Amino acid sequence: MNHELKNMLDISHIVRQLTISAIPILIAITFHEASHGFVANKLGDPTAKFMGRLTLNPIAHIDLIGTIIMPFMLFIFTNGQFVFGYAKPVPINPMNFKDPRKDMAVSAAAGPVTNIALAAVSLIILKFLIIPVSDILPANIGSTILMPLTLMVTSSIVVNVILAAFNLIPIPPLDGGRVLVGLLPHKHAASYSRIEPFGAIIVIFLIITGIADYFVIPLVNLFLTLLRLF
Repeated sequence: MNHELKNMLDISHIVRQLTISAIPILIAITFHEASHGFVANKLGDPTAKFMGRLTLNPIAHIDLIGTIIMPFMLFIFTNGQFVFGYAKPVPINPMNFKDPRKDMAVSAAAGPVTNIALAAVSLIILKFLIIPVSDILPANIGSTILMPLTLMVTSSIVVNVILAAFNLIPIPPLDGGRVLVGLLPHKHAASYSRIEPFGAIIVIFLIITGIADYFVIPLVNLFLTLLRLF
């Protein structure tokens, strides 16, 4: 009986932790991808709009592996310590831009910028709403409602900062790579953009070897430091 009760409590804990992590991830990647399409549309490329990707409906952006399977497996294998995911990339046709290189860079930068904005909004909600309210509500309400909400908003800060930092790795097709291509002189940009077909393999290699940490972790710490100024 005690064993069955323990299993039920464990399942309840897993569901709670998954909910706390999954909702911020879903919001983060949905806004990230929608922002790419929104900015691209403003700059003259309606591809995302025509394909129904200018929406905050998460269903339009969900990727079976990146949005569901990978975060779930990471949660299980790391005991809830690390959860990460991604969505289907929003289609962008740079040939529709007036200045393809510059406008592509701006569209790419929109994703990380949006994630930092979401992290800032989450921090504001935590500091100026949840914490003040928790001081005036009874303890039982605080532990039942505000504690999960606090964990979820805190998770939103971390998830959005990590997502922004990871996507700024300067390897195309990641956002940072496309921003770099837009900033480089034309000759160097053309040469550098040729690595894009191999970009996913390069990024996986950087993650497996831990080399990516030397870029992502300092950037995460920088973003968190800037957010602390709030």
